Amino acid sequence: MRVLLTGNEGYIGTILVPLLRAAGHEVSGLDSGLFRECSIGAVPPLVTLRKDIRDVDAADLAGFDAVIHLAGLSNDPLGDLNPALTYEINHLATVRLAVLARAAGVARFLYASTCSVYGAAGDDFLDEQSPFNPVTPYAESKMRSEQDLMRLADERFSPVYVRAATAYGASPLLRFDLALNNLVAWAATTGLVFLKSLGTSWRPFVHIEDIARAYLALLHAPRAVVHNRAFNVGRTEENYRIRDLAELVRTIVPETRIEFADDASADRRNYRVNCDCLLREVPAWQPRWTVALGAREVYQTIRDTGLNSRDFEGPRYNRIAYIRQLLADGRIDADLRWRQPVPAAPALDPAQALETS
Repeated sequence: MRVLLTGNEGYIGTILVPLLRAAGHEVSGLDSGLFRECSIGAVPPLVTLRKDIRDVDAADLAGFDAVIHLAGLSNDPLGDLNPALTYEINHLATVRLAVLARAAGVARFLYASTCSVYGAAGDDFLDEQSPFNPVTPYAESKMRSEQDLMRLADERFSPVYVRAATAYGASPLLRFDLALNNLVAWAATTGLVFLKSLGTSWRPFVHIEDIARAYLALLHAPRAVVHNRAFNVGRTEENYRIRDLAELVRTIVPETRIEFADDASADRRNYRVNCDCLLREVPAWQPRWTVALGAREVYQTIRDTGLNSRDFEGPRYNRIAYIRQLLADGRIDADLRWRQPVPAAPALDPAQALETS
């Protein structure tokens, strides 16, 4: 297929690009380059349209068989910065993109939703039919997008809602503003498994490679199986209370102890998610990672790169901190648009150019 991948230079996109290519797809990217300079490793080179998702036009969608839409403001702290802007980028721009895609004849639209839509849900297991209860602008923007995309579904246009659990794992666009990655980074660089909340909330977890492979499996799945459906992506047995996650990290990173922040409080976000539907309906997808394996991977990445506490707490690996730095430096405006020239997309070498032509 000809596939347009938005957010191809992000945390998950940089993992998904080589998987799509290996499966024989012709892939193009669309990315504003907002986090392009945060890479810790080589970003997979790809023909990339350097454009804000809010500015996409009909011509950008012409000729594609599928769109995988990852681009957007990616977590709760970033979504809290300016809720109105979060809805504009994550909700309105998503719906507009889907409308253009449907008009252009795109058959399948895979949308990066999140298990955060379940929000404050208690301790019982939730499945795809459980009610939404978002507690943050980020989660609400994802909920609204799903609701509006469902109205666009028809016999020619199949949206699919990929509700990923909380991600972890190493990536060329490494992030330490994710629960497991953050706990491992604290442990590896300070000797403390540092909890900023009381750690009583439940959360499901999934490795970014398993998320990326879920997109590939859903791209290939029969239309009748996935049309206008949501799928929780993760392993049902990989739901953890945050304090239990911290205990696991303590056993993996040597000579560490758990410590709570002085102002630690309960987290309103509390959801325990059943992820069996995707395994049952799309058996081509089989998760390969566990939280324990992922914690070891992140720990080894920190050791291999020599990261210290100043590095991981700095803006490069924390999305909201990096945005605040760009704002303070005057490189982007209050609408998160570039004032200065956008970082260039990586060039393809001749062999790679032939592969994508």
